[in-house]
Amino acid sequence: MRAVIIGNGSIGDYGYIASRLRPDDHIICADGGLRHTKMLGIRPDTAIGDFDSAPRPDDVSVMEFPTRKDQTDGELAVEYALERGFDEILLIAMTGTRLDHTLTNIMLLSRSEKACLIDDYNEIHIVRTSLELRGCKGKTLSIIPLCGSLEGITTSGLEYPLNNETLYFGTGRGNSNVVTSDECSIRVTRGIGAVIINNGE
Repeated sequence: MRAVIIGNGSIGDYGYIASRLRPDDHIICADGGLRHTKMLGIRPDTAIGDFDSAPRPDDVSVMEFPTRKDQTDGELAVEYALERGFDEILLIAMTGTRLDHTLTNIMLLSRSEKACLIDDYNEIHIVRTSLELRGCKGKTLSIIPLCGSLEGITTSGLEYPLNNETLYFGTGRGNSNVVTSDECSIRVTRGIGAVIINNGE
């Protein structure tokens, strides 16, 4: 079962984001994410946070935390999902004008082997050992090393293949590849990287 965590970031195209949801998703709102649920036509199952960005709801399960805390509301929501055994996590409304929050939320993907962050323009995954992607043919795909170099990269289904190669932290060689197949794969032997798929708009 999948947990969908809705943050307090930006959503421009509610129709597109709603199309990525499933009927059996468990919806977790991280504080201000509550404001997006009406436009998405969904009812949250759980609300988590200090509720400094949205009123505390009365009709859903709530986990309330103090305003002064060491973790962001998004981080608390991801931990909640993992503790309850959700094997897949989708993050939405986790990007926007606050670059600090955007970067932190992207890094939250490293907490789960099956986590993805989407916004109106991008789909972001983390790769540690291997990543299989489907349905992205024709889209731009970038592989960005995080926390050091990304070593032993071998890809399939991309216009510019990599064969047991290294992408170095702080360089842009992995940017703007193109998916050429209905299925593509990325395998690495060492390091951690962000894989960003652009929706082409």
